[in-house]
Amino acid sequence: MKVLMINGSPHEHGCTYTALKTVADALAECGVDSEIVQLGKEPLRDCVGCGACKRSREGRCVYDDDVVNQILEKADEADGFVFGSPVYYAHPNGRLFSALDRAFYAGGRYFRGKPGAAVASARRAGTTATLDAIQKYFTITEMPIVSSNYWNMVHGNTPEEVLQDAEGLQVMRTLGRNMAWLLQCIQAAKEAGVQPPVREKKIQTNFIR
Repeated sequence: MKVLMINGSPHEHGCTYTALKTVADALAECGVDSEIVQLGKEPLRDCVGCGACKRSREGRCVYDDDVVNQILEKADEADGFVFGSPVYYAHPNGRLFSALDRAFYAGGRYFRGKPGAAVASARRAGTTATLDAIQKYFTITEMPIVSSNYWNMVHGNTPEEVLQDAEGLQVMRTLGRNMAWLLQCIQAAKEAGVQPPVREKKIQTNFIR
């Protein structure tokens, strides 16, 4: 079993990474592998709504000059996901939004039915709005949402300050253990012959006809 984590922060080893690394350590203690993918600082395109990915049905974005298609290749093999973001103006940073818009639009099948969790880091506020925005990707893709013993957030202006947030670190450890437990439950269900729900054909109702 493996969990793919996306660090939306441009800072490779900043506050968001510190939170994700704590989740990763807890997963490892439970025998679950993980990988943290950094979105980094290189240019990253927005989704332009061209629809080419839907027409090709290849599960890839038509633009192949950044990290998004690499994420989709890893997502295909992953069993669960954790997406982390710093708080920018009380919401996730635009970099993570751009990556997730394209990844879920082009390769939603790689995420569907797999557990997901959102993590936010902030100096002070905006965390719950950030978590809410990220979790909408899960709810539109039939992904079970993994929770902890509080909202999945850490506080601090530097990684060193995050390491002083004892409650936040406990939340991250608990999140990792809960993710591992759910993945193990899903694996046990598969081995017992329990099948996922049969998907209905998608119905779309337009408000203006």
